[in-house]
Parts: sequence; C-alpha cells; structure tokens
Amino acid sequence: MLRSFAMAKAQKAKTTASQSYLDGQLLIAMPGMQDSRFARTVVFLCAHSADGAMGIMVNQPARDITFRDLLVQLDIIPEGSEIRLPEAADNMQVYRGGPVETGRGFVLHSTDYFIKTSTLPIDDHVNLTATLEILKAIAHGNGPRSAMLALGYAGWAPGQLESEIQANGWLTCPATPELIFDTDIDAKYDRALAQLGIDSSRLSGEAGHA
Repeated sequence: MLRSFAMAKAQKAKTTASQSYLDGQLLIAMPGMQDSRFARTVVFLCAHSADGAMGIMVNQPARDITFRDLLVQLDIIPEGSEIRLPEAADNMQVYRGGPVETGRGFVLHSTDYFIKTSTLPIDDHVNLTATLEILKAIAHGNGPRSAMLALGYAGWAPGQLESEIQANGWLTCPATPELIFDTDIDAKYDRALAQLGIDSSRLSGEAGHA
C-alpha cells in the first residue's frame, strides 16, 4: 500500500462529523490562485483533518501517457497494438492528480468495487484505491462501473488548506460522481462553478469562498 494512501486512510479515520472538515467535497481554484500548478483546477478531497489534507485533481489530463502505456509499463499487459482491452479500459483517460508523488497511481471509482484493507471509502458514491489489483481488474473488464486514474496527488500540511481558503484561493462545493467521472474534462471547471450558481466568466479573484 502506498505511503501517501496510508496517510489518507489515517486522516480519514480521524475525521469527525464536524462541518469544518471537507473530505468528499470539491475545491475549485479561484482566478487569483497564486500556485500556477492549480490554475483552473477542480480537486476532489479524499481526506481532510487536523493533520492536513489530501486530494486528487479531476480535470487535468496527463497528456504524455495513455492508460494502455501505463498498463504496459506496469507489466499488466504485454506491449503490442494487437492487445485488445475492454472498451472502458481502452477509453480511459489518465489524469494529473497533483504535484506530489507523480509516479504513483490513484484510482477514484464507484463503490461497486472494493478491496478489503486497500480501498478507502470517501463517501456514499466514491472510493479510492491505490493498488495494482484495481488496474488489473479494469484491464480485464472486472473493474468498477466508473473510474478515473490519476498520477500524483495534492497535499496540504496542517492548517495550510484552511489558510488558502481564507485567502480566497479556493471555493468549495459538494462533489457528485457525475462530475468526478465525466469524460468531458474541459467542462468540469465550469460545471463545478455552476453548482454554486457562478458563471466563470464573471468570477473575480477577490470573491469570497462558499
């Protein structure tokens, strides 16, 4: 199990029902976001507690690698164009999940798939799994109904995310599986803002957070 995934699981276990914690929510980058790595990003928060936060960017494609390439690199399938994958696997997009541990893979997926001791339930609709088993299952057509694979993750130290939100770096809104797993990547930012009743063309970097 990945060290960062174990961290997320530990944070999730410590998270209480307090409204101050945002795991299972979306972060939407404001126009005034100072870190260019997060410009116009939508982040699904997998874990948030007093120990920090961990999330996956859900609208930033990894343009230099395909899911098939990744399966070959991991020796899940042999190299060769003649290898046929299930349609869902063949069309699966690889995302940039964040700037931390970019060589690690994280799969956000529907709750119909679960590996005991390896899958982290985020909410009633989304799980996170970070092991090779889920990639093998997807490659063989036995994976979850909905899934997205991200390389790397976004991480925040204790209190850091709260400070960024207070500084108007992020808006927050509820997450929906329809948005997380939507394959229209370019539309996700505007769709997330629309959930708050905001038109992105009128959004100011000085606006407050939701």
